[in-house]
This record gives sequence, structure tokens and C-alpha cells, in this order.
Amino acid sequence: MKNNNNKEEQQVQKQEFLFDSINYKILLIGIVVIALGFILMSGGGSKDPNVFNEDIFNFRRIRLAPTTVLIGFGITIYSIFKKSK
Repeated sequence: MKNNNNKEEQQVQKQEFLFDSINYKILLIGIVVIALGFILMSGGGSKDPNVFNEDIFNFRRIRLAPTTVLIGFGITIYSIFKKSK
């Protein structure tokens, strides 16, 4: 009985994570890039609702920010599919 308990304790202690540490680092980088894309999208509003502000249609909000978010999603998907060595 005592031998069985030791084996069970060793199996519990040897529990591994689903991914390696490099996968988690790449995932964190992807999340930061996604957050950067959403930060780039923010702003450009007007305090007066009767005044139209052209800044909402500039390059940063229309092209750069969505592309940054998509690149971030690509990085996170890569971190999930990257195989361990």
C-alpha cells in the first residue's frame, strides 16, 4: 500500500504544462501586439457632436491598426500550433 501511494504522489508532482515556455512567451507577444492595435484604433472623436472630425478616417485607424491586430492574432495562432521539441 505504501509503495502505491508514493507512485501516485510522484505522478501528481510530474504534471506538465500544456505548452513550453517559448509558446507562452510568443503568446504574450501576440497579446501585446493585439493590444497595441486596439490602442492605435482609439481616439479621434469630437467633443461637439455637430462637428465632423476627419481624423477618424486617417491611415492609422483605417489601415495600420486593423493590420496590427490581425498580425497579433497570427502570432497567437502560431504560438498555439508551434510544436515542442
